[in-house]
Amino acid sequence: MTKLSVNINKIATLRNSRGGDMPNVVQFAKDAQRFGAEGITIHPRPDERHIRYQDAHDLKPEVYTEYNIEGNPITKFIDLVLEVKPTQVTLVPDAVDAITSNAGWDTIKHRSFLADVIAEFKQNGIRTSIFVDPVLDQIEGAKETGTDRIELYTEAFAHEYSLGNKKAIKPYADCAELANSLGLGINAGHDLSLDNIKFFKENIPELLEVSIGHALISESLYLGVENVIQMYLKKLK
Repeated sequence: MTKLSVNINKIATLRNSRGGDMPNVVQFAKDAQRFGAEGITIHPRPDERHIRYQDAHDLKPEVYTEYNIEGNPITKFIDLVLEVKPTQVTLVPDAVDAITSNAGWDTIKHRSFLADVIAEFKQNGIRTSIFVDPVLDQIEGAKETGTDRIELYTEAFAHEYSLGNKKAIKPYADCAELANSLGLGINAGHDLSLDNIKFFKENIPELLEVSIGHALISESLYLGVENVIQMYLKKLK
């Protein structure tokens, strides 16, 4: 069964827009788990424009499902992850000024760097995942870094699927088959939604986890958080 990890960055964005503590990100994480979420994801960025580094510490004792911290492994981020020790760290090659994640790693070019970072996390008992584009040689490169999992970057699929192009799933399915043959676990995320998640899940063998934030929070404005989480869980079964 594919696990649903709820990315709560947008809750922090809403909180920060007013300068107070409403909505409270820790309480939202607790509620999301109570409603059935099987993980909580955060993606702190250096400017702390949504999730703050302190949030990562505050969430640690309250996330009793899987705790996933995403980010670019700069020194500050590495130190945070080693202090918090989440279930999983997902390495994302964010530019400092990126609005959102917009590319996977070049696992061949950056293999040595990624291998060193991953080794340190694994020595501390933290499962590792690398954000990658659906390109076969990048999956092979990921294997060489020593990572436990990959996270398929799904924006291209989501865009094409919205246009009616179901063939856009093929590179993802091919990469999933290769990853499985190499012993890599498979996660996925970015622009997955209630509209496309069932089709994606049905076509990706051994999909372990999806991380969904922007769509889930947006859908919840109309349908309610508890209801939307249950809708995702039903589609992922």
